Amino acid sequence: MSAALQWNFEIHPLSPILAAEVVGLDLRRPLDAETRDAVQRAFIRHHVLCFRDQHLSSEEQIAFTEQFGTLERHMARNKGTQNPLVHSVSNLDADGKPSGKVSSTGWHTDKSFRPEPSLATILHAVTMPPEGGETCFANMIAAYEALPEATKQALEDVKVVHSWALSRSNRDRKPTAEEIADAPDMIHPLVRTIPETGKKALFMGEHASHLDGGPIEAGRARILELEAHATQDRFVYLHRWRAGDMLMWDNRCLLHRANANFDASRYPRVLHRTCLRGRAPA
Repeated sequence: MSAALQWNFEIHPLSPILAAEVVGLDLRRPLDAETRDAVQRAFIRHHVLCFRDQHLSSEEQIAFTEQFGTLERHMARNKGTQNPLVHSVSNLDADGKPSGKVSSTGWHTDKSFRPEPSLATILHAVTMPPEGGETCFANMIAAYEALPEATKQALEDVKVVHSWALSRSNRDRKPTAEEIADAPDMIHPLVRTIPETGKKALFMGEHASHLDGGPIEAGRARILELEAHATQDRFVYLHRWRAGDMLMWDNRCLLHRANANFDASRYPRVLHRTCLRGRAPA
């Protein structure tokens, strides 16, 4: 019998590299202290938790999220629901119809351009295509541990400039003055330590512009080289969504992206997102 069973829910690993499903909890109800602590331990161990068979309103999703920390604000343009603390991730146009475009298809970690990047993202499936549209995750702890020792030593004390403005420009969308003022460039370590375990993880992704203190082009090339290493199949888990799934993942040690392998002009893909504020990487 797993330890989780004494809390009236079960945890089952979803892959050898990361992720587990949580079965038997109704997240519309507050968690007691023991259950919350058990979920927290599973979150640290598996990096991605999938809570099955959940049907939460925006307010209920906020209440669940706040049991694990402080809600993180979204960018000025990231709205789309009646509650400003919940960001709607969707392929819908202004008329509520599938637009043919899928956002967040590049590898990234949420809000790495903030002084205190997101600890966790909670993403609740509202409407999903019948096939495809997975969310892909790369384990940055495993990717770091697989590097040669000489490379690990070379990466010590290396800093990365994270730029919201650049990541928007790379998508052919010029950021507004409001967005630039709201999210100026930020510098973080390329290798961060997860405080609960002491393990080290690469910290980069789409918002990472270049290495601090060196030529931009060479620094950018190095980041892309490391990203190619970290997103090999051996480090990646693809989450195939089921109706009622709600994911909670650790932004400190994962990259993620949406899979655009479905007809986005025919099928809607709508999810509701909340984020937990983290701490400055170290």
